[in-house]
Amino acid sequence: MFSQRLERAAKRLTEGQIADLPDGKPVPAHVAIIMDGNGRWASERYLPRVAGHKKGADTVRSCVRSCGELGISYLTLYAFSSENWKRPLDEVDDLMGLLKIYLKSELEAFHKNNIRFRSIGDRSRLSTDIVKLIEDAERKTENNSGLTLILALNYGAQAEIAAAVRQIATKVAKGELAAEDITEVTVAAHLQTAGIPDPDIIIRTSGEQRLSNFLLWQAAYSELLFVDEFWPDFNKDILVRALEEYGCRERRFGARP
Repeated sequence: MFSQRLERAAKRLTEGQIADLPDGKPVPAHVAIIMDGNGRWASERYLPRVAGHKKGADTVRSCVRSCGELGISYLTLYAFSSENWKRPLDEVDDLMGLLKIYLKSELEAFHKNNIRFRSIGDRSRLSTDIVKLIEDAERKTENNSGLTLILALNYGAQAEIAAAVRQIATKVAKGELAAEDITEVTVAAHLQTAGIPDPDIIIRTSGEQRLSNFLLWQAAYSELLFVDEFWPDFNKDILVRALEEYGCRERRFGARP
């Protein structure tokens, strides 16, 4: 029965239609993905790691297209963590080069598909040319009303929360905010994702089962799904399978049924 539902949903996706989930449940508004396994994908094929990252970039393109076809409103991709600077310099250079290529090549596709582009993360360590490409893409797509694609670049959730706390503390020190008035809403409003709904589901590829400093505050009530496939092998069928699994879960947000 599950395979039949998956086959029907994948067929609708291929035809560019919105895929209904079991029992008519809607697709999630916000999907976040930890894209993991590029290097291992390459190693298994005796290829350099950059080959895995290149294939992973192709998967990003197809995933963005699929999410738009499914009617998902927000897609956040963990593209480069603040810890990834610890990797060998040549690998970091390869990743930054692929990022520049992606931002340059996809702007036209963003417009064609009504995609709004946004980025979260600390831009201070990114090169000036990459920052300019990010700013250009954000500015030129800000009026698009379809899928919002959010790339997490040089992003770390702990640093994001710490920055929010510093902003709030400054307001308290200036008398602009009373300490007793600080709530969860206050903190959320000072995060880089302010105004963006929290992810309904977080998917991690490659079989690893951890969040790796990704959207820790925002993930409080997110459904978590771990798939065995490496990111370069992630495709439409796997995405639909993940969303079907999400549709079968009962989200209680701490309450009893």
